[in-house]
Amino acid sequence: MELSFVIPVYNEEKSLAILHEEIVRAVGPLKKSFEIIFINDGSTDDSQKIIEILQKKDRGVRLINFRGNQGKAAGLMAGFHSARGEIVFTLDADLQDNPMEIPRFLAKINEGYDLVSGWKKQRHDPFSKVLPSRIYNWLASWLSGTRLHDFNCGFKAYRQEVIKNLKLYGELYRLIPVLAAEKKFKIAEIPVRHRQRRFGQSKFGWNRFIKGFLDMITVIFLTKFLRRPAHLFGTIGTGLLGSGLAIGLYMTYLKLAFGNIQGRQPLLLLGILLIMVGIQLFSIGLLAEMILYLNAAGKDKGADN
Repeated sequence: MELSFVIPVYNEEKSLAILHEEIVRAVGPLKKSFEIIFINDGSTDDSQKIIEILQKKDRGVRLINFRGNQGKAAGLMAGFHSARGEIVFTLDADLQDNPMEIPRFLAKINEGYDLVSGWKKQRHDPFSKVLPSRIYNWLASWLSGTRLHDFNCGFKAYRQEVIKNLKLYGELYRLIPVLAAEKKFKIAEIPVRHRQRRFGQSKFGWNRFIKGFLDMITVIFLTKFLRRPAHLFGTIGTGLLGSGLAIGLYMTYLKLAFGNIQGRQPLLLLGILLIMVGIQLFSIGLLAEMILYLNAAGKDKGADN
């Protein structure tokens, strides 16, 4: 199998037959063997029936059926585990991703990249969805160091070895390029045509971006500081401790110079709080480093035995 298409589905009954036809039409001239894996994520409409009809017409169509809605990350992981293609594509089922872009993804993969991500340079979404998405993309790029314009685009192509190294949950599917870059895979981005939604409405609300931001912080920690936690906790702790000590010295100066610090007790309490929190964070960093060292020493000892 040369190509696999992994497509999570949640209440997209009207678009599935059209999407299938577009993928077949786009891949046909490439003369490559392919499969289309639909993951029905607990749809309450006739999505499952439509996919079963497609299966009867096309032996390359496969169905993974969830009993309830488990989220896009779970759907992608199920599809990845099942995918047999050397190159694995992910698309959204709402027809906003255009399968005619597939040859361009393959051309970029053939240049030596392991993951190619789409960039919806011109989006056809309401401003209420575009604005938080752009803020999220800017933050993700700045914090992670992975220079992409569009982490949210579901249209991506992966080499098989990339998906074997992924473990997704929550909203982490949007940060797959960051996880892949941490594993030293080569990442590229290409502009893709983004189409207007033809049927239904978006399944995502503002809470999606709140969850996504929290998962982004998790990914940044796991990729940047997992092997050196003292750099994170120690830096923050040192900053807070230094600020608290500076406030303490200032309050001492006022006491010695003027003999009265009445009315400045809140500032004194803030200084004490910063010192206490700073010491705690610095200590957490040291404890984390000790745990890492002991784990590494245990593994080395086991290898010698």
